[in-house]
Amino acid sequence: MTDRRPLRRISDAVGWTPLIQLDRSVAGLPCEAFAKIELMNPMGSVKDRIARYIVEKALADGRLRKGDVIVENSSGNTAMGLAMMANLYDLRCKMVVRIQTSTEKLDALRAMGVELVLVDGTLPPEHPESYNKKARQVAAETPRAFCPDQHNNRENNEAHYATTGPEIWQQMDGRIDVFVAGMGTGGTISGAARYLKEQDPSIRAVAVDVEGSVFTGYFHSGELPRPHPYLLEGLGDEELIGCPEFELLDDVIQVDDGAAFRAARELARTEAIFAGGSSGAALCGVREVARLLGAAWVEEHGRPARLVTVFPDSGHRYLSTIFNDAWMRKHGFLD
Repeated sequence: MTDRRPLRRISDAVGWTPLIQLDRSVAGLPCEAFAKIELMNPMGSVKDRIARYIVEKALADGRLRKGDVIVENSSGNTAMGLAMMANLYDLRCKMVVRIQTSTEKLDALRAMGVELVLVDGTLPPEHPESYNKKARQVAAETPRAFCPDQHNNRENNEAHYATTGPEIWQQMDGRIDVFVAGMGTGGTISGAARYLKEQDPSIRAVAVDVEGSVFTGYFHSGELPRPHPYLLEGLGDEELIGCPEFELLDDVIQVDDGAAFRAARELARTEAIFAGGSSGAALCGVREVARLLGAAWVEEHGRPARLVTVFPDSGHRYLSTIFNDAWMRKHGFLD
């Protein structure tokens, strides 16, 4: 982490992102809160971790070879990480992305040479042109396609078990009470939580979901609720997928679009952390966990609870949406 020698390639800079103690954004709450700033990865998000891990593992065992085509569906960040790896290893990239994805992400992917297949993100999961189904169709129709399948491939979780979890444990000197993280594919929360709980079984893991997703209802009732469209990119899903390890979770908290977006804007002005909507959702989750623990935790333990979260990506990818007043007003998120 402190090595300042030149790196061989840009992907070697993935990981060991800083862990920052939050201050004014959690003022008045009975907790000490820390955020891992994943926008410091080369392509600007936590997804660089799984892109490097999965691609390098597939190259090593022969599943992926020079000239192959990486096919994946992504809200943009995984696609950027995979584009980085493709360009470094003479691969090609074809990404299925929702047409509702921010303009900044789409333009960045085109700049990286990615072939985009745009789909309507409002289509129900059973529709043949829906987000998840379209990716499987494109992979089947593409010669020499390699599909990382980030939503169902547990190598996603392995990447965070091998990197994110150990980094947090070392950076916090093992002093953690609750790990709070967003759940999109489920890889970050599951992989890091598994590592942290192995080090200290008393650590709680709380996932942050978005209203409209199926995860929260399934966790609390065991039944699959009907999904509905939402605007937050990178969290939740319209159907159950294979990466979330619900047995590792102590709770799942749901956040609505507006609260997440306003919290992201607040982060920029209170902590000078320019992060995206999923980071705003993570902040909402931290605040809710701190409120739930309340003064009772302090009375029992004689100190505030120590909460660690992950801020997945940068606000630069949402200048036309979350950080655009006209867009926020159009959707009813600002007066």
